[in-house]
Amino acid sequence: MSTFALAVRDSSTMLRRNLLHARRYPSLTLNLLLTPVMLLLLFVYIFGDVMSAGIGGSDRSDYIAYIVPGILMMTIGGTVVGTAVSVSTDMNEGIIARFRTMAIHRGSVLVGHVVGSVLQCVASVVLVGAVAVAIGFRSADASALEWLAAFGLLALFSLALTWIAVGMGLASPNAEAAANSAQPLILLPLISSAFIPAETMPGWFQPIAEYQPFTPAIETLRGLLLGTEIGTNAWIAVAWCLGLAMLGYFWSAAKFNGDPK
Repeated sequence: MSTFALAVRDSSTMLRRNLLHARRYPSLTLNLLLTPVMLLLLFVYIFGDVMSAGIGGSDRSDYIAYIVPGILMMTIGGTVVGTAVSVSTDMNEGIIARFRTMAIHRGSVLVGHVVGSVLQCVASVVLVGAVAVAIGFRSADASALEWLAAFGLLALFSLALTWIAVGMGLASPNAEAAANSAQPLILLPLISSAFIPAETMPGWFQPIAEYQPFTPAIETLRGLLLGTEIGTNAWIAVAWCLGLAMLGYFWSAAKFNGDPK
């Protein structure tokens, strides 16, 4: 077999391993999914009317449409925390050292984690999206091409954050530290335009909301699904995704190849 065929075969094996782990131990994924679902229900049913008036809407349905893109991005950030924990657990339980003694493609271990995480992110987004539709979210005006672009953005964002989470997991001494180091991936959406427009925030706070990866991604997704103005947000979001993916990849490769454990 060629080197490429061997890499694909070994990566597929590692992917199956990670998916089996996720299926056998679903509690971590379910706990991480609980946060975006609870925030969605809280902000819609408790604060929905007040928040809708704050963004110039007429009722709760306007705020549902506004908040869902941000909740979907927050779902990705929460899901990849599990990836950081999983990678750190593998590194500290000795299984990686055993893999290194076997005749398998070296990069297949990380590829299995990354692909498995992206698939879990997509599944989590679908589940949270189903909850959003159940409580009234609609995107009837989006074309098939816009839906495809929205899905592509979610997948690309998942890939970028997954590589960052893998790097965090490799750099952490244990699973608890990995979970803590990945918390910014959950907290950043809270200080983005996910819940209120960035321009309505205090002047000193607006740069924090504007100059981070979640805000342009949320505004792009909102434009694709709801027809709002996208402007340069699409290019900025793609640039953030590519930059984070490259940073995470090189960081992860350096830590994985240099870690003696």
